[in-house]
Amino acid sequence: MLAAAAGLALSLTACGGDDDPFEGDSDSTATEGGGGGDLTVGGANFTEMVIMQEMYAALLEKAGYNVDIQSVDAREIYEPALESGDIDVVPEYLATFAEFLNGAVNGPDAPSTSPVATSDAQQTVEAARPLAEERGLTILDPAEAASQNAFAVTKEFAEQNDLTTLSDLAALGQPITLAAVEECPDRPFCEPGLESVYGLDIVDPPLATGFSTSETKQAVQRGDAQLGLVGTTDGTLDQFDLVTLEDDKGLQAADNLVPVVNTESASDPAIADALNQLAEVLTTEDLATMNAQVDAERQQAADVAKAYLEEKGLL
Repeated sequence: MLAAAAGLALSLTACGGDDDPFEGDSDSTATEGGGGGDLTVGGANFTEMVIMQEMYAALLEKAGYNVDIQSVDAREIYEPALESGDIDVVPEYLATFAEFLNGAVNGPDAPSTSPVATSDAQQTVEAARPLAEERGLTILDPAEAASQNAFAVTKEFAEQNDLTTLSDLAALGQPITLAAVEECPDRPFCEPGLESVYGLDIVDPPLATGFSTSETKQAVQRGDAQLGLVGTTDGTLDQFDLVTLEDDKGLQAADNLVPVVNTESASDPAIADALNQLAEVLTTEDLATMNAQVDAERQQAADVAKAYLEEKGLL
């Protein structure tokens, strides 16, 4: 849902470079053999994605490339630029992007009638890669870090009832008031999934407080709702004394962070070598911490990204 939110706006903002980030020299592919050339890292323009772009850029610069970052407000803008080669690499959400490709290749109804994304990251990668190839794109290795729907309760409520999973919550057998997005009753990964997969008794209608918003977290904190729809990489949950419950039955699809590269650029193995390093270290908790450093502590995304890579021995 976080990834989908980036697709709502259509205005263009550039992080450096010319007024039009996709005009000018289109030959941004690195020189064959690696270790040099110009690359453009792009993607959506919100905190988590900007941090990822900064990490990608730093890793590629270490590998010897000249890197420009171009952030835009919508997948509808950056994805065509990625296919054309005006952008060389973007950070993506695996399951969300897999279904985007599914719709692009197999028709707009395919994501609902024949979905390819599952709760298993490796299965989803294997299903998405052939679709990406048809669009001139290459999907690299996904990180363990997954930015997807989660459901939070207060720490006190979890401790009182010995809750660690959504199944534990369902076992209480009590009606649950949910704070979530207005569309939750129609979203398969929201109210319908909680009811059909876990057997939760959700009181209708849910409180329409939004996705991982302060209003949602405050509603749970105050006790207006027992359960709130948040993101797995929300770094502010501690401030509201909330904890997420494990999705132990795999309701949510695997929205792991993954690099997607223009296939012509990906022909240079040094790019994959540089970016796939993150797959070995980046966790959901790491990304939540970095989000909090930028959103709550007001640190700069570039500084946070560099410090993390240095801490992990990648810079």
